[in-house]
Amino acid sequence: MNDKLQNSHDSLFKETWSNKANARAFLENYLPKNVLSVVTLDSLEICKDTFIENDLKNYYSDMLYKVDFEGTPGYIYFLFEHKSYPDKLVHLQLLEYMLKIWRLDLKQHKTKKLSIIIPLLLYHGPQKWTAKESFSSMLKGPVDIMKDYIPDFRYVLYDLSRYSDNDIKGTITARVVMLIFKHIFKQDFAQKLPGIFTLLKDLSEKETGLQYFESLIKYIFSNVEDITPEQFQTIVSNTLSEDKGGMIMTLAEKLRDEGRQKGLEQGREKGLAQGIEQGLVEGLEFAVSIKFGDTDDCKTVITKIKSIKDINRLKALKGIIKSASTVPELIRFIEN
Repeated sequence: MNDKLQNSHDSLFKETWSNKANARAFLENYLPKNVLSVVTLDSLEICKDTFIENDLKNYYSDMLYKVDFEGTPGYIYFLFEHKSYPDKLVHLQLLEYMLKIWRLDLKQHKTKKLSIIIPLLLYHGPQKWTAKESFSSMLKGPVDIMKDYIPDFRYVLYDLSRYSDNDIKGTITARVVMLIFKHIFKQDFAQKLPGIFTLLKDLSEKETGLQYFESLIKYIFSNVEDITPEQFQTIVSNTLSEDKGGMIMTLAEKLRDEGRQKGLEQGREKGLAQGIEQGLVEGLEFAVSIKFGDTDDCKTVITKIKSIKDINRLKALKGIIKSASTVPELIRFIEN
């Protein structure tokens, strides 16, 4: 995922869920009932901290909320995975972020006991999420017998593909964002937009609603290539009003002009990235052939390597090739 896409996901997510009303409504509708029964939502505070490492910002965004659990301060950690494929190792990412939150909490409050953290995960990729929610599901061996010696937790999963459009609840803005997140990778996205924008009809009459349109337009134009500003104007005019369609068109032209100005720089950056990617692929092909020979299995690995477009994954594969003792180990890493 390139920086433009990452920035669009991150910006819209944080703009939406750093709003206290949106955050509260989301928690009211989607926290498990037993958790909600002990959470004092009136105590909800938006924390400014982020726990995502720089090299993972292409894949995740996060929000941290402070709340009381029956009078005891604790946290709800909200992680948004915006990769195009599910991460089977997300448990490790969550555990690392929870450790960071605990260390920060201990440092700030000088307490000797750890606060409760409820990890939430929002996913909207086109592939179905199949990983189990418990950390212990990642472990191999006699887990049941050894459970007293194994740290464990569960995250609360919100895979938007599992919800019908009518089941998506919350404030108007949060519902619109979740519906756009849900459908953004689908071929019928343009057909879904009129129904989604109908929700914004009342909000569009307010100044804050108009400001929110700019964020939505930037996100849509950053992620959908087969919808033009003119099509977008027609959708908005038919859904809201003609003057709103004109306003959207003006804004779309402005955004398109900004895109033109950035085009040359992005083109150069893209060319450089493609060169780096090609060099990495050729180096990995050579390393695999030298280590494992010219076998059919090696040819399979090389074919899979050529299909990888993520530079970070290609870089990580260099170390795996060095440590792997068999070709199936390489294949397992590439397919995960």
